[in-house]
Amino acid sequence: MENHYSVLGITQNASSRDIKKAFRERAKQLHPDIAGAAAEVEMRKLLCAYEVLSNRERRYEYDRAYSRFINHVEFDYRAFLQERGDDPKYQAKLIFFDLFHLDEEGALERWRAQGGLGFPLEKYLDREDWMDGTFILAEELEKRQCYYEAFVLLVDLVREERRLPYFKHFMGELESVLKELVRLKLKPAVDEETYLECMEMLLELGFPPRDEARWMRSMAETLAMRGDIPAAQGVFREALKRDPGLPNVTRLRRKLNV
Repeated sequence: MENHYSVLGITQNASSRDIKKAFRERAKQLHPDIAGAAAEVEMRKLLCAYEVLSNRERRYEYDRAYSRFINHVEFDYRAFLQERGDDPKYQAKLIFFDLFHLDEEGALERWRAQGGLGFPLEKYLDREDWMDGTFILAEELEKRQCYYEAFVLLVDLVREERRLPYFKHFMGELESVLKELVRLKLKPAVDEETYLECMEMLLELGFPPRDEARWMRSMAETLAMRGDIPAAQGVFREALKRDPGLPNVTRLRRKLNV
């Protein structure tokens, strides 16, 4: 089974310099002018491996999660899981296994077949496995422009991390991924009602007031577009309480007479 290290052709104790060197050499081999269009899948795997292993915090999390498969190397663990296809517990473990062995497409297809967001992975996996696997699943969904599903999974992770820390020093990156998704990608991908529900989910997580003010400004803009002026005014006033210096509000102030 492949993993990020085998894709780059390096060992697990490789240095940052080794990772960069291996990536450059392998990328040259997979360049379309040399390998042709057929190498596109391998290049995506290479880029994904490099993105994870070249980031110290993401590499740490990957190593911590991947190390839990070491005890399964003496037999075909994947075949063992596949043989138990009717049991959701083993399907959950198979999704997790495939995510860490670079069969993201298979993992996503299986996750959707089990119900997608309605499939309670946390019920069938250890907490650590669920959190590690869910983060990778969210990343893969975002890459495929499935922004709403990625958002819901990231919110679940932040909520659980607030309850009982696990990612710890990695939490900053998790929050950044969620905020960037909201800032750039979520709104055009969902209808207005769903977007407002998403913003309400964010406001329940306990982010800093400045972040909340920006999300509430966006909620007010959406409510105003729907013609719900009283609700928009109320949300906008709450946004200004959280951040009196909230930027980009001149037009909204005029529209709402606030």
